[in-house]
Amino acid sequence: MSNYQDIKEQAYHANMLLPKLGLVLFTFGNASAADRSKGIFAIKPSGVAYEDLSPEKMVIVDFEGNTVEGTLRPSSDTKTHAVLYKHWEGIGGIVHTHSTYGTAWAQSQRPIPIYGTTHADHLTVDIPCAPPMVDDRIKGNYEYETGFQIMDHFKETGLSYKEVEMILVGNHAPFTWGKTAEKAVYNSAVLEEVGRMALLTEQIRKEVPKLKEALIKKHYERKHGADAYYGQ
Repeated sequence: MSNYQDIKEQAYHANMLLPKLGLVLFTFGNASAADRSKGIFAIKPSGVAYEDLSPEKMVIVDFEGNTVEGTLRPSSDTKTHAVLYKHWEGIGGIVHTHSTYGTAWAQSQRPIPIYGTTHADHLTVDIPCAPPMVDDRIKGNYEYETGFQIMDHFKETGLSYKEVEMILVGNHAPFTWGKTAEKAVYNSAVLEEVGRMALLTEQIRKEVPKLKEALIKKHYERKHGADAYYGQ
């Protein structure tokens, strides 16, 4: 048995949740799970249909993007995952999808506005959207540069990756992360649903105001604050 069996199982189960939740079509997406004590992560192999996946097919990669174990080629987005794991030490799982509503907002180059309490249960700010990648980066090591595109936007906007566990990459699609691969999947599903709600909201009322600060504070803190009481 592989020395990385546990992390392979985690990555496999995270990947299998993506089609179950309607977040991927064909092979449009990937999930990874990290083992920081070993400096590696397990990620979906490239181009393999979800119904053909198994824990054994997950590819083990180090934080430099080098394959450590596996006979299949890792996801084409592996270098993006590697960059984020290397520089953001608080994350243990990453998900990338081309989910319909999240991708539509990314293609519009717009953050997803905080319109309602569903959004505020998870974030106190708009879901950020990084600007489209500049040409020099596109011509270079594209997937590697995508990781820096994400991190640069967090630096420029003063956001914390530990508090905002999701982003839209302009003209591309969503990325989410979390302490575990399962939490990253959860965040991906939240992003998609909040994006759907925001689009419907703007269709019903063009000039809609953002959620007022008192409600943002109440809904976020009752779930995440020092005296949180929402949920178990």
